[in-house]
Formats: sequence, C-alpha cells, structure tokens
Amino acid sequence: MYFAYDEGAVAYLARRDKRLGEVMERLGPLRREVMPDLFAALVHAIVGQQVSMTVQRTLWQRLCAALGAVTPAAVLSAEPEGLRALGLSGRKVEYVREAAQAVADGRLDVEALRGMDDAAVCAVLVELRGVGVWTAEMLLLFSLQRQDVFSFDDLAIRRGLRMLYRHRHIDRERFERYRRRFSPYGSVASLYLWAVAGGALPELRDPTEAERGGKRGDTGKKARSA
Repeated sequence: MYFAYDEGAVAYLARRDKRLGEVMERLGPLRREVMPDLFAALVHAIVGQQVSMTVQRTLWQRLCAALGAVTPAAVLSAEPEGLRALGLSGRKVEYVREAAQAVADGRLDVEALRGMDDAAVCAVLVELRGVGVWTAEMLLLFSLQRQDVFSFDDLAIRRGLRMLYRHRHIDRERFERYRRRFSPYGSVASLYLWAVAGGALPELRDPTEAERGGKRGDTGKKARSA
C-alpha cells in the first residue's frame, strides 16, 4: 500500500510553487509505502530514529523476521537481549517495549488515534518515552496518511528545501513560510522534497555541501526523535 494523493493535490502545489511544480512534473507520481497497522508503524518509526533509511530497512526486516508479526504481545514476549542482538540500541529496545506495554495496559489506544486531528495525535504520542514530534509526524504521514504533514525536525526535508531553493540555511521562520505555502498538502510536498534530498535530480546540490567542497552526506538521515 502506498501513500495516496491525487492530481488535485499536485495541481494545487504546482500553482502555489513553480519550482516544486517543475519537480513534480519531472519525477511524476511517487510511491511511498505506508503501514496501516498503527502499532507496527509506531515501532517502525522508533526504529528509524537517527539512522539512515537503509539502516532502518535492515533493522525492520530483522525485527519482522524475529517476531513474525510486530504486535505488542510479540514485542513483550521477546527477550530484550534478543532485540538488541538484532541491532537495536538499548534505548530503542526500552522505547519499543514501553510502547507495547502501554498498549497492552490500555494506556494507549492506538485505534483511537484514527479519529483524532493531527495535533491531538501528536499530543498523545509524545507522552510515550522516546517518542517526539518527528516520530509522531512520521506516524501521521506513513500510517494515518494525513495530507498536511511537513516536519521541521526532518533533516532530509530541510535538505531538500536547501537544494531546490538554493538556501544555505533553513530556520524555523523560513520553514514556516514553506509550510503555509504547501498547506493543505504538506505531505505531498514532503514526498518530493525527500526525493530531491535523495538525489532524484542530480543537478540539484546542497549549497552547504558545495561550500565544504562538494562532499555529499547521507541523504536518508533522519532527524532527532524529540
């Protein structure tokens, strides 16, 4: 299953921003997998904190193979040492187990999140230890498929903005101007900025990297969890 958006969203963004419109036309429709299971998606987001997308995929594949299904019961039945042996840090093992325990205890009703607005979902999730705004926003986008997620805490999105608009720095004020411009389809803009940050258009370079002699960083690096 892939994140769903329509031509109306693309047309709206193209009207609002010529450069982004050109990128969308060149790259065509983008397909990013989503995870409808909310608990699995939460664990997936925790696993992806502060690692590259490549590392996240590897860790997730190991976790799925070890557990069979990523459910609260499966997580709680697994020995912490076994989870660490898969490559998860001790902290991430704690966070994943505590999230599973919250669901098992009834303190977290993940299905109730579907009926909440974006701000309420974030408010509930950040009460969990190890879950910050970025993690909650990734759950909004890649599980609940909310259409207007544009995360300041995502390093790759800010990198994509620098590359596309030739900015040396993206501070909060500048970021918020782009958020307003792309709303109510910030999630669709995010998909294309991730593609730009990942090198989908090789002629676009990060000005900050060019100043350091053109050294390219890890374009899949995730932002902090807090």
